[in-house]
Parts: sequence; structure tokens; C-alpha cells
Amino acid sequence: METFGDRLYKKVDNQRFQLFIQGELAELTYQAYQLSINSVANSDNDKIEITYPVGFKADKTSTSFTQTYGKEDLISRYEYLCTSQLPINGVYQLVTITEVLLVTILRDILLEFPSKIPSKRKIDVELVLESISLDDAKNLIINSIINELNYKSPRDFAEEFEKYTGVKLLEQPAFHKYIELKATRDVYIHNSGVATSIYTNKAGTLSRVQIGEFLPVTVQYFLESYECCLQLTEVLDVLLNKIWPSPAYQTSKAKSKASVEEQQHTAIDRAIEQTEEPTSAVEIALPKTSKQKRSTGKK
Repeated sequence: METFGDRLYKKVDNQRFQLFIQGELAELTYQAYQLSINSVANSDNDKIEITYPVGFKADKTSTSFTQTYGKEDLISRYEYLCTSQLPINGVYQLVTITEVLLVTILRDILLEFPSKIPSKRKIDVELVLESISLDDAKNLIINSIINELNYKSPRDFAEEFEKYTGVKLLEQPAFHKYIELKATRDVYIHNSGVATSIYTNKAGTLSRVQIGEFLPVTVQYFLESYECCLQLTEVLDVLLNKIWPSPAYQTSKAKSKASVEEQQHTAIDRAIEQTEEPTSAVEIALPKTSKQKRSTGKK
């Protein structure tokens, strides 16, 4: 029978999968850019025509424009897409996926345990009057709570999140890295990548530049941020399981541990096999029992 903990674990696992997709798409896009650059560089033509849409007509057909590029100019544009736009767009996606995950967890917990909503919380009369059922009213109240939290700073959000869920995000290094990541995303949306006091206040000691300086987003930064968001999902798995045990998570964890141990044994066995192979005309003889003991677990 599926438990509430299982449902939460599935939500976390689904968003983790979405993060994996972003990693895959980033790699595929990077490889596509490299192929395009190589194709242009190896072309016999010094001028290359590219056609792209510049508008959309009422008859639902696109208005196209053809531009001629020199090889070096076109390669530089591809490199700009690869080294600048790819990581920036990736950062947008990472933040969105993580935001959705945190809000989804909060919503599910409040729906399952409405008693967590403060009894003294003020309710707009219109919300009650517009409701067609008690469940509808509950949904409207929860939506109002989430809408309020969405306008709070990441730290304030985490404090409220703890009140409702019991999960202490601010004790997790991965969440602080996420705060800096989200602040970086906001700088690119609202100030074209130039750091403001809002950025430095949110990022705190993790600020990467000073006020007024351009905030770089490189492929390396994207990969570090990608790892940070994955770590945060793992943290949520552990913390949520402590409050609402999930047999599905525990089974997955046990299988993962067994797989890692098997990989470790395999790696050690391969290393032993390599040392048992002759490195010259003289074969190095090692006791056969060492491999047998390790593979069977006997001492």
C-alpha cells in the first residue's frame, strides 16, 4: 500500500528525473554546437547562408530572412551560443524545476495535513464565498499561502517551509548554493546579468561578484549548479523519509547501496586480474584465493 511518504518520494524522484533531462539536453546541445562548428570550419565555402524566421503571418506561415555569414563570424556566434546562452538557459530550467519541487512538496503536505495551517490565519471572505465545497475552500487557502511564499526571499521561504513541513532547508549547504543560483537567475532576468545589492544580500557569503559587476554564467557554473540541485533532491529524500517514512525510497536506497558495493567488488576484481596478467616474459604469480575470498565475502 502506497504511503504518504511514498507519494512525496515519487514527487521528488520525478523532479530529479527532470533535472537529469536538463543534463542530457545540455550535453546533446553542446555536441550539436560542436558538430556545427566543425561543419562550418571544414566547409569549402567562405560564405554560408542561414535562413531563420523574423515574423509570423496571419495565414500561420513564417516570414523568413536569409543572411550570409563569413565562416569566422558564424563560428563565433555558435561559440557564443555554446559558452553563454546554453548555461544561462540551463540555469533558468534548474531553478524552475527546483522551485516547482519545493512548492509541490509544500502543497501536498498542507493538503494531507490541513491542521498545519494556523487556526488564526486570516481568510478572505471572498475565498469562502467562491468555494463550492470544503475541499475547494481548502485548496484556495493553500494556494493563497503558496502565493504569499512565492514573493518571499529564499531564506524567508525556507523558514516558512520549515514551519509547515518540519524540513530545515537552511541547515543544508546545497540549499544555500541554490539560493545563490536563484539570485543569479534573477539578476539575468531583471538586470541583464549585472549584480545588484539584492543579489549580494540574497547570496551572502556565496556572492561571486561585487555590486555593479557582471555575473558570469559559464558551462562550469551550470554543471556545479546542476550537481547542487541534484544534491538538494537527495537531501529532501532523506529529510522527508525521516518524517514520513517511504518504503519505496528505502527499497531504492537499499538497491542503490547493493549496486555500489557490487561495482566496488567488480573494480577490485578487475584490478587483481590485471596484476595477475604477465607484464613481461615473467608472469607475476599472486595467490588465487585473494580474489575468491573477496567475491564470496569470506574471510
